[in-house]
Amino acid sequence: MDQHRITPLTESGLLAALLVVLAMTAVYMPVVGMIATMLWPLPVIVLVVRHGLRQGVLGVIVAGVIMALLIEPVTAVNMVLSFGPTGLAIGYGFHRQWRGEAVFGAGLGASIAGKLLVMGLLFVLSGVNPFTGHMDVVQQTFEETFAMYEEIGVSEEDIAQARSQMEMGMQAVSMLLPLIIVIMGLLDTVVSYLVGQRVLRRLGLPVSEMPPFSEWKLPRGIVLLTGFALVGLYWGHSRDIQLLYELSVNLIVFTMMAGAVQGFSLLSALMQHFRLSGFVRALIYVLVILNGVFVQIVALTGLFDMLFDYRRRFRSRG
Repeated sequence: MDQHRITPLTESGLLAALLVVLAMTAVYMPVVGMIATMLWPLPVIVLVVRHGLRQGVLGVIVAGVIMALLIEPVTAVNMVLSFGPTGLAIGYGFHRQWRGEAVFGAGLGASIAGKLLVMGLLFVLSGVNPFTGHMDVVQQTFEETFAMYEEIGVSEEDIAQARSQMEMGMQAVSMLLPLIIVIMGLLDTVVSYLVGQRVLRRLGLPVSEMPPFSEWKLPRGIVLLTGFALVGLYWGHSRDIQLLYELSVNLIVFTMMAGAVQGFSLLSALMQHFRLSGFVRALIYVLVILNGVFVQIVALTGLFDMLFDYRRRFRSRG
């Protein structure tokens, strides 16, 4: 009986130590550190699946305290809040044997919420707007680069043209920062979900599977978001409501990305229906991805597929 009480505690300690090692790798090893950062939620997932959510939360807290002592408190808070919720949510979903799409959705929501929480704490503690602070640093770097160009004799026309392009790019990036946060959360969730699945299988633990890519169907509400975004674009531009306009731009890009995912899923189902070889499928994917017009067509088709479910119509026709 004593051994059964000690084993979860010992394993929790080992996994918490692994979290600290991954955090130190992320801080002190630039190239490998990127991989370590993406894999940080993995021990949390294993801990929650094997011993429950309570042990997972305690493991994250212990790891955060040790990281604050060995590295620095700011880095510890950033790692714990940015990646801890992702591992806890995915691990809890696997532990409760949810469906694969439910586990992925919970991880995505937790990842985005964690990153927003980090930005909120940064604003409260330092008074720096996280959406503009990073852009100010980037702009200052560009200004120093332009000053160096002037010293080495680059013409003023070329510098002015480069400055204009930089300002346009900065404006676009600044407008799409909320979407960038969503994409960052999506990337973290994809890596954590896929790698977590493989590790849990190796450990002999049951994991829920995502449906095949050819059967993916996103919610119809995304089409409604597209309609709201189009109306918001018109009102924001015509009535000079900048916040509404920027929010609508982010929604439009997000819904088009979702439509592209649904469209490629439909394309995969069609190629599977006509029994195309793997080489031909890969070639079609490459040709579509490399052509912006084709990608937009696929995205629009995906949005229509959310409403009309073309795959069901194909199956009904035999």
